[in-house]
Amino acid sequence: MATEHRPDGQKPLWRIAMADPRAWLSAYAIVLALVAFWPVPVDSGAGPFLRAVTRAFPLLTYPRIEFAANIVMFVPLGFLLTFVLRGERWMVLPIAFVTTVAIETGQAIALAARTPSVLDIIANTAGACVGMLLAAGAELIVRSRATRDTG
Repeated sequence: MATEHRPDGQKPLWRIAMADPRAWLSAYAIVLALVAFWPVPVDSGAGPFLRAVTRAFPLLTYPRIEFAANIVMFVPLGFLLTFVLRGERWMVLPIAFVTTVAIETGQAIALAARTPSVLDIIANTAGACVGMLLAAGAELIVRSRATRDTG
């Protein structure tokens, strides 16, 4: 089994990276860019599955599934930015908004097979907001446990 600390007393680099929200944000940004700027819609191969879902659950229409997926896709951005921008958390939603507008604009200009949408901007920004709320909830849990353990 690998040791937790190096002989010089430093934490291994992988442990630092795992605990650093900036490392996670960087990895997320790469995945987000790949999904956002993939030349064809990323769900294009999921047509049969999505049709089966919408037949089994008529309330789950394709536009609703797509809207929910856009929300979920931006939850990590709001969550991670909340921790990266500790002193300037007010910037999380503007950054999320500008990011999604840039994505939709890039799709409109450069990707003929992609369909930019104002609804995507709304859903993505809402997802970042959900991520912020989850981060705030996680902080409250950690603080309450710390208070309980010291009190």
